Parts: sequence; C-alpha cells; structure tokens
Amino acid sequence: MITTDFVPGSPCWIDLGAPDVAATAAFYGSVFGWEFRPMSEDQSEYGTFQMNGKTVAGIGPLTEAGARSAWMIYFHTRDADATTRAVEAAGGTVRVAPVDADGEGRMAQFSDPQGGQFAVWQPGRYKGMDAADQPGALCWTELYTTDAAAAKEFYGGLFGWRTNDVPLPGGGGTYSLITPAGQGEERMQGGLMQLPAQALELTGGRPYWHPVFAVEDCDGTVAKVTGHEGRVQMGPEDAQDVGRLAVCVDPSGADFVVLTPVATAA
Repeated sequence: MITTDFVPGSPCWIDLGAPDVAATAAFYGSVFGWEFRPMSEDQSEYGTFQMNGKTVAGIGPLTEAGARSAWMIYFHTRDADATTRAVEAAGGTVRVAPVDADGEGRMAQFSDPQGGQFAVWQPGRYKGMDAADQPGALCWTELYTTDAAAAKEFYGGLFGWRTNDVPLPGGGGTYSLITPAGQGEERMQGGLMQLPAQALELTGGRPYWHPVFAVEDCDGTVAKVTGHEGRVQMGPEDAQDVGRLAVCVDPSGADFVVLTPVATAA
C-alpha cells in the first residue's frame, strides 16, 4: 500500500500537466470531488487538488512544446542531486535538472533508458501528498514499458526496489510487483509490465507511468468520466484478488486508472 510515511523510492507526489488548467481541474472535480486551489490569483497557473482538506495532487500548465498532457509521479529521495547523477550513470536522461521549489523541497525530472518519464522530490518544508490509499487518492503506480528486464534493472539500481514477478491470468504475460528497499510486502506500491510499442498508443510507443486512484464505485466513477467528456481505454473489469478497475483518459488525453479494491468491491 502507498502511505504518507515516505521512504526512499516511494511515491510521494503526483501532478498533472494540462493544456487548460481550469477546465481540467473542473473535470477531476466532477470525477473525484477534488477541490482545485490555485497557488496564485491566476487560475491558469499551478495549483493543488484538495480532498477533505488534504492535498492529494497538483496540476499546472504544460511547459514543454509539443508535450502531451500526462500525470507525473514523483518518488521520494533524500538527495535529488545524487539521484540525478545515478540516473545519468545508469543511462537515463535528465529532463529537468534539480531545482529548489521556494524552500518547499527540491525536485528533478527524468526519463528512464526506455523513455518512461518520472520525477523525484527531496522534501524541504513540504513532505508530499497528505492522503493516500483511500477513495479519491493515489493507491498504486504502474509502468507500461517495452523492456521489463531493463526497467527492473534501472529502477532497482536507482531506488533499490525489490520486484516480485507474478503471472497474469490467461497467459497474458508477467506483472512485476514493486516494493521499496528495506520494506515489507505491506508497503508494495506499484507494478510494471511489458507491452509492445504498438500497444502504447497514447505515447506513440514510448513507455509511461500512470497513477491508480482508489474509488468506492468503479462503475459509477467511469460514468462520471464519460459523462464529462473523458473516455475509457479498458474496463470496467474485475481483476482477481485486486478489485474492479478501469483505465480512463481525461479530455486532454492524460491517462489514469480507477480501482475499487477487492475488499471494498466485495
């Protein structure tokens, strides 16, 4: 499970780059009940999503020409500069060099050797999201990659992640479960799976990370997604011992998963 007791390599923050911040914030408000709080009077600039008074995510305008709207997952690090050097040594790419965020922390963004984009956060005054593993909050992270073995080697070397391979039902391949270094299975935080480039249509074949949000009613949430101009890529469907889930895409093309965990679904 994802917690807010962050350890090195665990997800600690997520944010969304959107072409229209206000419109996209309204979409997620309708789907999850999130409240958008801009950090300035200009509602087209960066802000946060609040749920029951707790910060669950951020949203801001796209900053790269030609970039697609997408969620970015940040992993906790004690030293963003050291992590940057490790990324480069392992064949990754630095997209945004380490930079201070007004004393709140220090961040950097990267691409893994296969092209999957991710980020790290070194906390200052701000540790990260206030809520996780509850309805409306991040409960899992997932990487679709074209080379699972290479991804496991890269992230394992970078963060010390431990992976456990499990077969997918119906001979659908292998899913690798991710646990932070030195943590028990109760801290399992995500997974990665290998897919052919042609299956990664949202990115033109490039690997990508996406967030999984817990919801009380998967089907009801999907109805909100499609009722507010989003679409469904897969599902809703039941995953054995996991729950009921659907892969969704917001009106700007950013993908995310909604999951009613098996205990809730029952």
